[in-house]
Amino acid sequence: MPRVRFYDDPAAFLADAGEHLAADPVLANVLTVYADRDATEGVPEAPFHWYATLLEEGRVVGAAMRTAPFAPYPPYLAGMPDDAAVLLARTLRERDEHPGGANGVLPATRVFAQESARLWGGEVVVSMQVRAWELGVLRPPVGVPGAARLATRADLGLCMAWYDAFPEAARAQAGNTALAPAHRTPSEEEMLLRIDGGRVLLWEVEGEPVSLTGMAPPVFGVGRIAPVYTPPDHRGHGYASACVAEGSRRLAELGRVCLTTDVDNPVSNRVYAALGYEPRADLGHLLLSDSP
Repeated sequence: MPRVRFYDDPAAFLADAGEHLAADPVLANVLTVYADRDATEGVPEAPFHWYATLLEEGRVVGAAMRTAPFAPYPPYLAGMPDDAAVLLARTLRERDEHPGGANGVLPATRVFAQESARLWGGEVVVSMQVRAWELGVLRPPVGVPGAARLATRADLGLCMAWYDAFPEAARAQAGNTALAPAHRTPSEEEMLLRIDGGRVLLWEVEGEPVSLTGMAPPVFGVGRIAPVYTPPDHRGHGYASACVAEGSRRLAELGRVCLTTDVDNPVSNRVYAALGYEPRADLGHLLLSDSP
């Protein structure tokens, strides 16, 4: 029978779960990026903030976190056996901690959400179907005007505005905004940490920024591209493809590279496939219909 161990300290969580997470660092990347960021930059204010391991006979068989800074503050699950996902749902019920929903790797996330719905009432609603991709052989586009440069502190306002615009634009492109996942734009302090860390790339044409690509540095050997945004007036010229390609090239010098897409967004899926990204697994953003 599995058991759950919760952590307030992300560094302690990474130390205990590291071997398990490193077994498939691409599918664990969302979790490891946030844990690593919290361990190095400090834990932000949020109604819930924990990490957890699921253990079977002392061995880690699953991992999860609840760090979302936006309602309904859904937990994020990496892959784990069904009985571990069920146990996590029941443990949160015992703690009187309504999960609100669940994001993460399937089928564990679906199993967790279904058990949570059984325990709390309501139904599981799909907010977004997500696909994880890993870079194979990079195929940069050719003939795109302009060049990439790292954002500087002078670009803070632009980066804040484009990060804020990204979620709505991505869901509109997918043709479904009814259940768009909640989102919080990084604070100015958080954005400056990303800029100073060389994690925001801009594509520039004749001195004007026209596209943005975020780059999360490697954790357990895997870096991640996110977000990707091009303002409406500059779309259709290949700027996003070129910027993502350059960001991917830089991360690939340090290890493996991954990203996630909305399954319903034909544009982003086509662009990343053309650049050499290959599908790895499906994930889900799920809500409980009676979330407080």
